[in-house]
Amino acid sequence: MPMLKDPSIKYKKFPSIKLPNRQWPSKSLDRAPRWLATDLRDGNQSLPDPMSVKEKELFFKKLIEIGYKEIEVAFPSASQIDFDFTRYAVETAPEDVWIQVLSPCREELIRRTIDSLKGAKKAIVHLYLATSECFRRVVFDMSEDESVELAVASTKLVRSLTKDDPTTAGTEWQYEFSPETFSDTSPEFVIRICNAVKDAWEPTVESPIIFNLPATVEMSTPNVYADQIEYFCTNISERNKVIVSLHPHNDRGCAVAAAELAQMAGADRVEGCLFGNGERTGNVDLVTLALNLYTQGISPNIDFSDITSVIKVVEQCNKIPVPERYPYGGQLVVCAFSGSHQDAIKKGFNVRKEQTSKALEKQTIKNASEHRWQIPYLPLDPKDIGRDYEAVIRVNSQSGKGGASWIILTQLGLDLPRGLQVAFSKVVQTTAEREGRELKASEIESLFRKEYIENGFVIKDYDIVRAGTDSRKFVGSLTLDGREMNLTGTGNGPISAFTDALSNVFGVKAEVWDYKEHAIGQGSSVRASTFIEIRVNEKTKRWGVGIHEDVVQASLLSVLAAFSGFL
Repeated sequence: MPMLKDPSIKYKKFPSIKLPNRQWPSKSLDRAPRWLATDLRDGNQSLPDPMSVKEKELFFKKLIEIGYKEIEVAFPSASQIDFDFTRYAVETAPEDVWIQVLSPCREELIRRTIDSLKGAKKAIVHLYLATSECFRRVVFDMSEDESVELAVASTKLVRSLTKDDPTTAGTEWQYEFSPETFSDTSPEFVIRICNAVKDAWEPTVESPIIFNLPATVEMSTPNVYADQIEYFCTNISERNKVIVSLHPHNDRGCAVAAAELAQMAGADRVEGCLFGNGERTGNVDLVTLALNLYTQGISPNIDFSDITSVIKVVEQCNKIPVPERYPYGGQLVVCAFSGSHQDAIKKGFNVRKEQTSKALEKQTIKNASEHRWQIPYLPLDPKDIGRDYEAVIRVNSQSGKGGASWIILTQLGLDLPRGLQVAFSKVVQTTAEREGRELKASEIESLFRKEYIENGFVIKDYDIVRAGTDSRKFVGSLTLDGREMNLTGTGNGPISAFTDALSNVFGVKAEVWDYKEHAIGQGSSVRASTFIEIRVNEKTKRWGVGIHEDVVQASLLSVLAAFSGFL
């Protein structure tokens, strides 16, 4: 059936919240939140093929390795596997890592859940109860009063089995309560039920209660979620005894924005999954949130310096690939194919190199990594997440001169002059169109060598002598495909004399049209690279490249490489 011409007859616009004095729009993020990784519980429940115990162990170790201090590991009452894995986490977690588990507000499930945490160093018991009118009516058939009564009774049960039980004194307990479907619940009722739960738990400033406020289903624009969070933060009693936690889902594709705005609105903590795994369209992506902070100069306190290893674990355990265009983690997000993008990136790296060298000379920075990052199209230095600069620019038929020349710079150390960039880009584009695919860096290097360096000439011997005040004479010999020939020519310098000698032998009028050079390497291993454009018979031009320890011989090799294309 076709989509409705008037969808308002079926779908209701989500109402905004009355918050006339909202403060969050004028605020900005200046610190990292507390993070809770729920990959092993919420993310695992969403998988067509849930993780095996070994996969959960691998994922758990990686989360700890990169710095997560709060990890929701399981729904212990759901299965023996979940219970057993909770026991594994309790027994192996470092002393500074909080193990969090989830349970609904049902007595037998709460008891089973807390049993799984026996002996834990740090444990968070997380209870949830759906509070929206839709869920209370459709799913539970409960009134607001009944919901409050159940939430309070369940909280008191958790309290009696944890912090009030002297046999669990060796465990540091925290309690988290989620009014599930928070974003679709009236703000007034959320305050009512959470205040009642808080009174039952009796938190302190030193040991606050966690109220997790989930967008269980994302139903509004991010600013509305931020308004709801600010309303909660300003209306909950004893705010200094409360940690406000976020759990945004991504049904509208706005979870990252919602989480960032909600932090501005006063939230202290964020729950999510690496690369946004979770039910339906997933939970908020913790990688994107963390690296968004990093690119604003704020440490996320999570280490993604080897993001490739993180991706490997996530893909192996979730059996879901990270899309190629996914923020930060996708294989193509630090790559440019467009010619204009490639040119801007290449120029950006050149400017950065110059500025960094000057800053180091003036001792305004200690090392190159401290220099302020400003590269067109690249908000993050790929090396900060373990990516290589060689992967930044990739070449296909849509690429311009910048892409191919960048590859040659990174592969051979040759900084091509603009004219040669233009000429070589046409060679690359023709090849890419013929192949119908992206060209590998090795293929581009091979094309360049064949087109501008390799030729059949071998210089056997030569001498350059004065032939007057302003002229030079070239005398030498070379071979072409095994055939030796002697050359003699004159000019105002060594290169023009050599060009004249070639013209005399091959019967064509050749002249140097353009010349550039630069050094490759440093110290005793430095070599000269020369780029010479030859014009033949006053109309056809072609570039050649020479590399040698001696700049004169490098120039002669450039001339031969260019000249060979006319034979």
